[in-house]
Amino acid sequence: MSKNLTTRSEDYSKWYNELVVKADLAENSGVRGCMVIKPYGYAIWEKMQAELDRMFKETGHQNAYFPLFVPKSMFEAEEKNAEGFAKECAIVTHYRLKNDPDKPGKLMVDPNAKLEEELIVRPTSEAIIWSTYKGWVQSYRDLPLLINQWANVVRWEMRTRLFLRTAEFLWQEGHTAHATRSEAVEESEKMMNVYAEFAENFMAIPVIKGLKTETERFAGAEETYCIEALMQDGKALQAGTSHFLGQNFAKAFDVKFANAEGKQEYVWGTSWGVSTRLMGALVMTHSDDKGLVLPPNLAPIQVVIVPIHKTDEQLAEITAEVNVLIAELKKLNVSVKYDDRTTQKPGFKFAEWELKGVPVRIAVGPKDLENGTFEVARRDTLTKETKAKDGIATFISGLLEQIQEDLFNKALNYRDTHITEVNSFEEFKSVLNDKGGFVSAHWDGTAATEEKIKDLTKATIRCIPLDGVEEVGSCVLTGNPSVKRVLFAKAY
Repeated sequence: MSKNLTTRSEDYSKWYNELVVKADLAENSGVRGCMVIKPYGYAIWEKMQAELDRMFKETGHQNAYFPLFVPKSMFEAEEKNAEGFAKECAIVTHYRLKNDPDKPGKLMVDPNAKLEEELIVRPTSEAIIWSTYKGWVQSYRDLPLLINQWANVVRWEMRTRLFLRTAEFLWQEGHTAHATRSEAVEESEKMMNVYAEFAENFMAIPVIKGLKTETERFAGAEETYCIEALMQDGKALQAGTSHFLGQNFAKAFDVKFANAEGKQEYVWGTSWGVSTRLMGALVMTHSDDKGLVLPPNLAPIQVVIVPIHKTDEQLAEITAEVNVLIAELKKLNVSVKYDDRTTQKPGFKFAEWELKGVPVRIAVGPKDLENGTFEVARRDTLTKETKAKDGIATFISGLLEQIQEDLFNKALNYRDTHITEVNSFEEFKSVLNDKGGFVSAHWDGTAATEEKIKDLTKATIRCIPLDGVEEVGSCVLTGNPSVKRVLFAKAY
């Protein structure tokens, strides 16, 4: 099944595109730039969703839902935000079609059905949500307001790639309102930490927590916190962002509250989100030339069992044994699939489940029945061992935890060996082109230098690391004074 997969060393981009389609995660649709997420891909997204949703609720957030459409005047209310998304907006101007008199059987836009005010298809929901919050917040007793929504958004991207960049994508967006600046900053940091914990513990992806530069900041935010991950090709990927909005949206939409003294004040806001782009991060962090490699915490199927038999009698005997194991695994909350299809040979099944990244494969044949054993194969290391059937369920459960940990450590080791400190621009370019990864360099803090480096190398400042040490140095490009290093990389 996977023999036709382009290798990573041959063409990483092609490998990714082929793998997403061949592993049944998603495919391009009849709508340019939009994707169809297939059941196997959606099952992974649902696991991500369920875990994040649990984490949001544990931190006091509630889910709500807001309209897909935003009136243009409302969208324009916060200028920087409107400006930042203007080039990606899809706009609804009419609300009806009619038969085209010149082309029988064809439809045309009804010129009499023009909307009084054009509607923007949400690229992000700050405008519609903050206009709603005006009616929800009267007093300090109504705060904090901690809301999340699971939704789709539309950003009219010209160059698209499945999961990483599509015109429509799924995400969650949290929008919160607070009585004080410090509470809102604390919320922004807290949600960045939730994302980091999710990425590391659930997706087995190590991330760097940091701040975006002013140029890279979310439009309308005072500060953007982010988590940055490193893919196997040495390119960075922004895995989640959390924005401290200050009072910008509160002022734009007149969201005020009466404080304990009865005085009117503007609230302080945050917004934060992750999207189906995480699916792309998952594929690119762990997978190999044989197909997907899924961390057990996210795998829709954690264990697949393949019977090896020649006769129906043998299959019946194997099935009886397997059913006992399935029951034991289910008691340990392990998701398991018994692939007893008689239309495919075991070799085909092995290749199929390897391509789909199932963490553990168990093979059972007549010999195993005689010996009271199972053959256990790991997807991440492609190693096999024979285990006695006694205590096998507990062994598998422990093995899944081990695989989860090993995948994280492997990615962490790759990431850590691909953070390189440089002190000259020649060194900067050489590391970026020959090795890739994060380049840790001094920067003079100006947008002009940031832009110039991007023009010369295609590298952007991914983040100003939160755990970065203050150290006096000289900007890698201009030689001007700098107080700390930042992380540059080429990115998705």
